[in-house]
Amino acid sequence: MTKQANVMLDKRAVIGEIDERIYGSFIEHMGRAVYGGIFEPDHPEADEQGFRRDVISLISDLQVPIIRYPGGNMVSAYNWEDGVGPKSERPRRLELAWQVIETNQFGTNEFVDFANKVGSEVMMAINLGTRGIDAARNLVEYCNHPAGSYWSDKRREHGYEAAHNIKTWCLGNEMDGDWQIGQKTAVEYGRLAAESGKAMKQVDPSIELVTCGSSGSGMATFPEWEAVTLEHTYEIADYISLHQYFGNRDNDSQNYLASTMELEHFINTVTSVCDYLKAKKRSKKTMMLSFDEWNVWYHSNEDDKKLERWQTAPPQLEDRYNMEDALLVGGILITFLKHADRIKMACLAQLVNVIAPIVTENGGGSWKQTIYYPYMHASVYGRGTSLHTVATSPKFDTKDFTDVPYTDSAVVYNEEQEELTIFALNRHLEEDVLTHYSLQDFEGYEVHEHLVMSNPDLKAANSINGEKVKPVKASDYTFEGTTLQVKLAKASWNVVRLRRVEK
Repeated sequence: MTKQANVMLDKRAVIGEIDERIYGSFIEHMGRAVYGGIFEPDHPEADEQGFRRDVISLISDLQVPIIRYPGGNMVSAYNWEDGVGPKSERPRRLELAWQVIETNQFGTNEFVDFANKVGSEVMMAINLGTRGIDAARNLVEYCNHPAGSYWSDKRREHGYEAAHNIKTWCLGNEMDGDWQIGQKTAVEYGRLAAESGKAMKQVDPSIELVTCGSSGSGMATFPEWEAVTLEHTYEIADYISLHQYFGNRDNDSQNYLASTMELEHFINTVTSVCDYLKAKKRSKKTMMLSFDEWNVWYHSNEDDKKLERWQTAPPQLEDRYNMEDALLVGGILITFLKHADRIKMACLAQLVNVIAPIVTENGGGSWKQTIYYPYMHASVYGRGTSLHTVATSPKFDTKDFTDVPYTDSAVVYNEEQEELTIFALNRHLEEDVLTHYSLQDFEGYEVHEHLVMSNPDLKAANSINGEKVKPVKASDYTFEGTTLQVKLAKASWNVVRLRRVEK
């Protein structure tokens, strides 16, 4: 007997408006993300500034709204001044976080130019590891002050008359981690972040700030870190960051696909701590969440251990993603959409080559990994209002999780375009699940498209030679009255797009 699931929704039951920045990404100075990724002046596809046109095209198709830069771990020992001004005068540095040589031939202005070419805003991170208030306020002045001050005039000397007007700034990166250059205690970080943020907002009161949350839900100090740091940063910051990576190290696919349950717990816990601080401080402000590092990261771990130190742009963290990774990425995006009331920004880490949806060959071609597609689907079709769903699904248990629903769905309503998009995941590895969607508020709508990604081999992956995993159009649905029935194939990612039809 075919397994069945049911989903009810009501257009008045709104989770929240989706901030498009929930589909952001991340470029760090590590591996081949910059050099050989987005920037390769000698490449046949390079434009006049050295940016790869083929990569720009692939990124533009993703419609990435915001990109975090320049780190990540490297920012905690980064001198931003090294990456501006004449390239012939920029120093080569030992980059301590990833044990490589940083040439500084690419820096702040080049990144702003790149972001403009792909239609993205910039989320700029500052160094609160080895530096602090002074460097932070100077960088804001350099980027955002129009003219007439030392650092703004330096920017103009460097060829950028108009201010960059970067809106979003991260107050350091993962400062709770012992791997971080300049690791801080919660009190040390909270005080430094608060004072740095205060100075930055004095330079430009229009900016918004992201304070560092825990580097993952498995940190020994989680969630005390959030509670202590927010005592200091709650009023100056606008968001708190969350970071989380996933991997199938035990080769247990069912347990791996259930790990979004841990993600759900992480989000709910951070939200609760934020609301506790709001109540304690009697604040009128609700702290929003920035999930500005997330992805699958485990395939490349052993290869990275073999790399020699102090190379320039070596192939670091070059995970090759497969079908089950695409399913998990889809599940993560569904989870974010179900928390659209609080998660207002999120960054897939990273964008090119380094644990990325896009891979390049130095001097050669570029291609899409399996995770490219669910990320693109969500970004392109997931704009609008996230709706609550009341769902029932058959469930399963794994070694780490219990009562995991086989199916999971997020629903996005775009009232202006009169479109409804259902993102659906079937975690069952052996059986299809017939899912009934009750759409009583959407009379007059018809299915425009049903996209499915699946492969009987969960380890199937794409390469420069072809795509074994990509979406195809399907017709495994019926829509009668206000009931949509969709067959969610085993181990599949699904996008069902509906549009209102004029009668």
